Amino acid sequence: MSTPLWESQLYVGQWQPADGPQAQVIEPATGEILGKVQTATAKDVSRAADIASEAQRHWAELAFDQKAEILRRAAALLKERAEEINRWNIRECGSIGPKAEWELQATYEQAQMAAALPMQPTGQIFPSSLPGRRNYWKRVPIGTVGVIAPWNFPILLAMRSVFPALAMGNCVILKPAPDSAVSGGTLMAEILEAAGVPKGVFHVLPGGADVGEALVQHPEIKMISFTGSSGVGERIGETCGRMLKKCALELGGNNAMVILDDADLEAAASSAAWGAFLHQGQICMQAGRHLVHRSVAERYLEKLAERASGLVAGDPWQQQVHLGPLINEAQASRVEEIVTRSVEMGAKVMAGGKRNGNFFDATVLAEVTPEMPAFAEEIFGPVAPITVFDTDEEAIELVNASPYGLAAAIHSGSTERAQNIAERIRVGMVHINDQTVNNEFQVPFGGMGRSGTSGRFGGPANLEEFTTTQWVSVMDRGIQYPF
Repeated sequence: MSTPLWESQLYVGQWQPADGPQAQVIEPATGEILGKVQTATAKDVSRAADIASEAQRHWAELAFDQKAEILRRAAALLKERAEEINRWNIRECGSIGPKAEWELQATYEQAQMAAALPMQPTGQIFPSSLPGRRNYWKRVPIGTVGVIAPWNFPILLAMRSVFPALAMGNCVILKPAPDSAVSGGTLMAEILEAAGVPKGVFHVLPGGADVGEALVQHPEIKMISFTGSSGVGERIGETCGRMLKKCALELGGNNAMVILDDADLEAAASSAAWGAFLHQGQICMQAGRHLVHRSVAERYLEKLAERASGLVAGDPWQQQVHLGPLINEAQASRVEEIVTRSVEMGAKVMAGGKRNGNFFDATVLAEVTPEMPAFAEEIFGPVAPITVFDTDEEAIELVNASPYGLAAAIHSGSTERAQNIAERIRVGMVHINDQTVNNEFQVPFGGMGRSGTSGRFGGPANLEEFTTTQWVSVMDRGIQYPF
């Protein structure tokens, strides 16, 4: 890979020299150093915020069709540079090829969707009790939006906020995760610069928690869009609340696959394997708890364990595999520790359970109870814990036993029965006769409880999420009041 600008410069509205340290870009499959990336400091956050504040008014005033054209060019550039972007996603993030390709296509769709936003209606007209008064209620840009993105789907989960925020007339400062600073950050700076985003409108500041903290704390950054762990999200929400700053928090999940006694077990096991093991289980929507009716639990377990045993883990850059590496040693160690503790408490390993460096085999655990870590904690690894139930009522209680509330899936031969259960579980997204890892760019996405605030991403929800509103009343002549 040739030496790029991002090894020595930051994208602070344009490529500029920086004083912060460089960070190594490490391939999780091999430990190889792929390159370096220039990182930011709190001082760079202040500099970017000042530049963005100055540029935002001019960007907001740009005609809607010109904003749309820039976003369409960005979409086209994603396709033109697909080979390079996918290569970085595979090597930097441990994605298998099909996952990287799917993520890029989904990001392309996000760009096309965002390009349609500037032409949507911007407000409403309300009647007035005063003769001659006209009441306009309209959406206006927030100002500068800070986007803090994760490493698991670094391109999609950054751009699903960046694109609509730009479309609605905001400037954006993006802080990619340290483990995906190239694929989810600096490459996107190159894409948007080439697409024609004006100088000062978009910024990319790689770095650690100190950069994220500076972004959240800065008074000129009027909104934070964060995707990541619930613990960090809660601290961001606390700070934003104290500063009266808007925030959108898409956090963790411990998502349930509910398998009823009348389910098609072959289809259920297929959905479960995909939902549990895709991208090594490193997805907030991962099928993390498999709640299975006792009468079909043994057959379901056999089918899922058979599928898990056939999945190959390895270096996705060197060979065709089903599972790549976990993102780093700390994450691999954490998954191993959760499995070990659960087994010590009585869980049975029916498939997998073995770790080799950053690689972890697709794992199926039986006889998991609610007291075990594999049930209670968000694993973020390729582990499918199975817990049995006897009644629909018990299944509902088990789903709602988690403080998380992102996604769930219900398998049943009766869609009416499944829908009745869906109405009683506290999750933001329910998929019947499917799996939990679903995303469509035109449908609002988000969770409840510890999985996030009431904010939503996608489709018409973006109009609400990335704007604020203003009431303007107009009288042709001034009013004479009693005093």
